Amino acid sequence: MSQAIAKIVEGDLCVGCGACATMFVVPAAEMSLTPDGFLRPLQTRALTADEARVFTRVCPGGHLAHQHRDASFHALWGPVQFAGTGYATDQEVRFRGSSGGGLSALAIHLLESGAVQGVLHIAPGATAAFDNVAQISTTRADVLRAAGSRYAPAAPLAKVHECLALPGLFAFIGKPCDVAALRALGKERPEVAAKFPVLLSFMCAGTPGIKGTEAVVRQLGFEPGEVVRFRYRGNGWPGMARAETADGRHAEMDYDRSWGQVLNRHLQFRCKICPDGTGEFADVSCADAWHADEKGYPLFTETDGRSLILGRTGVGRQLVADARQAGVLASEPVSLDVVERMQPYQAARKRALLSRLIGLRLAFRSVPAFRNFDLWKVARTMPFKTQLRNAVGMWLRAVGGK
Repeated sequence: MSQAIAKIVEGDLCVGCGACATMFVVPAAEMSLTPDGFLRPLQTRALTADEARVFTRVCPGGHLAHQHRDASFHALWGPVQFAGTGYATDQEVRFRGSSGGGLSALAIHLLESGAVQGVLHIAPGATAAFDNVAQISTTRADVLRAAGSRYAPAAPLAKVHECLALPGLFAFIGKPCDVAALRALGKERPEVAAKFPVLLSFMCAGTPGIKGTEAVVRQLGFEPGEVVRFRYRGNGWPGMARAETADGRHAEMDYDRSWGQVLNRHLQFRCKICPDGTGEFADVSCADAWHADEKGYPLFTETDGRSLILGRTGVGRQLVADARQAGVLASEPVSLDVVERMQPYQAARKRALLSRLIGLRLAFRSVPAFRNFDLWKVARTMPFKTQLRNAVGMWLRAVGGK
């Protein structure tokens, strides 16, 4: 394995996005599921010195940087030109999406308006219940088939090279790290930037390995091999995890339990030191616009879906405005203080990141290069005892090999 790729994989910094499988005109890697349940690259040829440098600039596992910042940049939330809440006006889209169907509504609008000819995103596999596959959607039905969160390894960027061979323009929907890698790849290969004029993301708290899904299934009373259909969320808000067997049995688990008690205990390591859980490199990023109780804790009771919508670039701000004018998206502006009340975990994890990185360094572990994220600024807004607890906790995990 080339040293550049090995440094990321062996340093446990890989996010499994698939960028290395599509980064070069002649592919140098392919993605494979490891025994511990995560997607990792298998190198298929050596990298040249120039390719190794490109890899280092593009791979989000080892490097993330905001190149240009203006007045729209917020220390916690990144570039924000529009912040609002909303939902898809199409009730089926709103119901089947994970929150209010915001991303699905934007994707369908882009296709039906002719702005793009395809959308590259993740969908359930057609044959295996737990598979995630990169899908090119060209119709509303395609988009709806992929609606809903997929809390398992996915490498949507591995299919970018297929899009380059097709006519027309594409939108991309992916995790924040996927979008960051595609944005960086577009700077190295202008044809990629031209092919994908719109990048959409969703807020992410980390990628669980496939063993997390298997743990949910077992708690539902099945063995993984019995399950022929599995849904993580959707069909309501926040929606239930649901497993179905070939003989018609099924069971469900609410979101608070499936994510809060099972899946998030199986996160890959790199996600625990991520500076961008909110899609800062996207044109638009969406999330759950959680309602909160009197103490500020998010409420996960089933209700009509509501999306948090952040237009981050001029392209994104205009897309949200166009979708609203076309009647496919209802939205109203909110302040960034309200955004923090809707997504308190994302705010807390960014405030804690600097102390976690310090804990890693004290354990002599590899640390990614994060530039222009204002980590010092946001760290100062978290109590020192909390910072110390995060630093010590990360140091203990690192020296313990976790």
